[in-house]
Amino acid sequence: MMRGILSTAGYVPHWRLDRGEIASFFGTGGGRGTRAVASYDQDTTTLGVEAARLALRGAGEIAPGALWFATASPAYLDKTNATAIHAALRLDADMPALDFGGAIRSGVGALGAALRSDGSVLVVAADQRDGRPTSADEAGAGDGAAAVLVGSDDDGPLLAELLAVHSVTEELIDRWRIPGSGISGQWEERFGEQVYVPLVERAWKAALETAGLASEEVGTVVVTGGHARAVRSARAKLGVAREAFGDDLTATVGWTGAAHPALVLAAALEGAAAGDVVALVAIGDGVDVIVLRATDALAAWAPPRPVAGQVTACAPLPYGKFLSWRGSVTLEPPRRPEPGRISASIASRRDDWKYGFVGSRDESSGALHLPPARVSREGGALDEMSPAPMSDVEGTIAAFTVDRIAYSQSPPIVFAVVDFDGGGRLPIELTDVLADGVRMGDRVEMTFRRLFSAEGIHNYFWKARPIRAAASEGPATRSGAVAGGRDGGTEPAPNEGS
Repeated sequence: MMRGILSTAGYVPHWRLDRGEIASFFGTGGGRGTRAVASYDQDTTTLGVEAARLALRGAGEIAPGALWFATASPAYLDKTNATAIHAALRLDADMPALDFGGAIRSGVGALGAALRSDGSVLVVAADQRDGRPTSADEAGAGDGAAAVLVGSDDDGPLLAELLAVHSVTEELIDRWRIPGSGISGQWEERFGEQVYVPLVERAWKAALETAGLASEEVGTVVVTGGHARAVRSARAKLGVAREAFGDDLTATVGWTGAAHPALVLAAALEGAAAGDVVALVAIGDGVDVIVLRATDALAAWAPPRPVAGQVTACAPLPYGKFLSWRGSVTLEPPRRPEPGRISASIASRRDDWKYGFVGSRDESSGALHLPPARVSREGGALDEMSPAPMSDVEGTIAAFTVDRIAYSQSPPIVFAVVDFDGGGRLPIELTDVLADGVRMGDRVEMTFRRLFSAEGIHNYFWKARPIRAAASEGPATRSGAVAGGRDGGTEPAPNEGS
């Protein structure tokens, strides 16, 4: 039985900050290239949902047996963040959903552990990286997520088979951040370089010996980590040709912390051919090396939304807006009161609607109800409904309005009435748009977002975003629940604020 990767996907947020704007604003800092920026209504949980949706879409009918979520910037402490991802994906209640949190290394660590374990595991990693204004961390970091469905050839055709995974660990004070702080500290770079480079050589040699390969047989290798100087020096020690190094995405996306190893691995596999050897080297609190060989199944695989397409399908974000989204500056808010916290009991009773975006369909008339209803609007049948999962169904804007008065973290709010393909109409908030760029007839798709936070509780629900040509490449989305998903309820559901 071989283990490896059944499906994988990366998620890069829509917005980009030109690093040159930092120097234009402050007179220092910045640099060349861009960094990906999560929207004001995104956090690591919602980023993880987007990556996981793509990975499961690419897996077809293959279902995971467990969900592991890794992040160094969790939306919650104490509470498990993976459970919201589990709910948004409509996964079976008997499936464990667990957090691997706190450290940047937890992302590649969870992936390595899944590759070494039994059963199918959906590994999701996401991160939002910050730094003091004008710092190297602010400019060089990025936001993003990735998901990897790991299993064996008994679960389904492997896109890449595991040849080796090897880890070495070293305790050193290189990069750190205390609980409650959004800013990382970092030791002088020469120290980290002196420690990390020998560890890379050791881990690389051991992994190749396990795989039975020589360095020159590796077709693509990506080296990543938060220590830029160590990454550059380590590349020279691997004994591979210059053209074998894959894009580490730092010039366009930035270093996405716990998500970055899986994100660059997804991008590397999307560009690989059957038989290619692909290697990942992740530096941080030690070194992790994963070596894979692409299979014939990769040639027939069409990623639903390639990372390369997401990198190019973006929009610029002004630096001032970036600072306000990150809470570095406080802008004048709309003159309406902020919303109160949501009801935990109501949200729990209707989580199929709130997290899974599951409506109801009248079994006799076929009428679709959003939110779900017990009584059909056509014929009045009572409790004769079937669950109707809608998160993967696209729609068309029938009408919209721009609200500059209602509370928002980033006003104005654009509300639209969306007609969904196959039936169903719902007024819903738009995201990843500019108010003057919306038109009636625009096509939209659903995305999982955070509406607001109050008293430490995050209110998650679904919004609609435009379908952009470069970002919608790949096979058509599935309209039903993923394999292994649970059915939706038929109780009347709360509105988005419940």
